[in-house]
Amino acid sequence: MLQLDRVTIVNGGFRLAADLSITPGRRVAVMGPSGAGKSTLVNGIAGFHDVPQGRVLWQGEEITALPPGKRPVAMLFQDGNLFPHLTIRQNAGLGLRPDLKLNDGDWAQVDQALTRVGLADLGARRPAELSGGQQSRAAWARVLVQAKPILILDEPFSALGPALKVEMLDLVAELTAESGATVLMVTHDPEDAARLADEIVLVADGTAHPPEDAQAMLADPPPALKAYLGEG
Repeated sequence: MLQLDRVTIVNGGFRLAADLSITPGRRVAVMGPSGAGKSTLVNGIAGFHDVPQGRVLWQGEEITALPPGKRPVAMLFQDGNLFPHLTIRQNAGLGLRPDLKLNDGDWAQVDQALTRVGLADLGARRPAELSGGQQSRAAWARVLVQAKPILILDEPFSALGPALKVEMLDLVAELTAESGATVLMVTHDPEDAARLADEIVLVADGTAHPPEDAQAMLADPPPALKAYLGEG
């Protein structure tokens, strides 16, 4: 279980409160008004923002003080963070070692990840030679090779067209169902949440609220979410 036990996350002068738990293997959309603290929440879980109060726990073990690289978390950012001078295979390999000093077994793991995301024949290419959808798949391969139990997606597919975004959401659903990973996805789009998420964490008014069933919340949004979605 991922637990935020009476946590305060600090991002500059902004403070976000959270007291919630997420069941392993669930896919959770993080939604709320712009500036409410959605990215602050996931960056606090990943270790990129300070948590001066409360505890962050995974499977009962406290990870509050661990640096990002030591946490059971892999994160996919909005721009994918692909390095233009490296091949797609090398970019994916960074998920295992930032210095790319990989052995044969490591490279086999990278190749397997590229195969799973549909890029088996494109590993020698550089990002500029790929389409936007292929670049998103390459960034996802780098997350996959890390084999972390918590995956955080901070609006990674927002720049894609509708068809490609649906394709990537379905790929995420398929591969995380296989691995059993817990997924937190920041999104502004209720259609994304409806397609991928089991639950929604609403972030509003300085608080990240406990997760609720996604379909029920989208069918009858609370006031803060209804106002954000333009339904009230």
